[in-house]
Amino acid sequence: MSRHRLVTAIVSSAIALTLFLVTGIASAETKVGVIDVQRAVASTEDGLRAQATLKKLFDSRQQELNKKQTDLQRQREDIDKQAKVLPKAQLQTRIDDWQKQMMDLQAVFLEYNKELEKKQKELTDPVFEKILQIVKRIATSENIDVVLDKATVAYVRTDLDLTDKAIQMYNSGGGGAATAPAAPKK
Repeated sequence: MSRHRLVTAIVSSAIALTLFLVTGIASAETKVGVIDVQRAVASTEDGLRAQATLKKLFDSRQQELNKKQTDLQRQREDIDKQAKVLPKAQLQTRIDDWQKQMMDLQAVFLEYNKELEKKQKELTDPVFEKILQIVKRIATSENIDVVLDKATVAYVRTDLDLTDKAIQMYNSGGGGAATAPAAPKK
């Protein structure tokens, strides 16, 4: 779950709980439910496909980065071995070149991370939205007044947890699961 969503969920839950308690709604008739949104998104069939797609993308990028890092490590060892034999100017040129390559590698690493985050958002946002629609449907059909994100609650009875029901509904087509996240373009 992105930081923005987490902060939004925490703030929303806090506001809902405050309103819930302050307005005197907290009577014996009030029904509360919780959902582990992150687990729900990750455990749906679409969520699992998204994770597999992201893992493939991550693994291929990680191999690339590892190869470049190993190459730079070898270059550094060569520079260290030849430090006493090379003329100072030539040594400095090699060190400068190595540092530039190291900075380039760090830039590539940051670029890959941004790309992975973007891809994760692209693949999981539709699943997240569908899960929220299912939660609304469950809350309406079961007359639940407040549904909180489990990540924002210190303790909850297991019978109040709607996560498994939401996953089941999503996977059975209750969330409109007919449209799966798009496969990565190559």
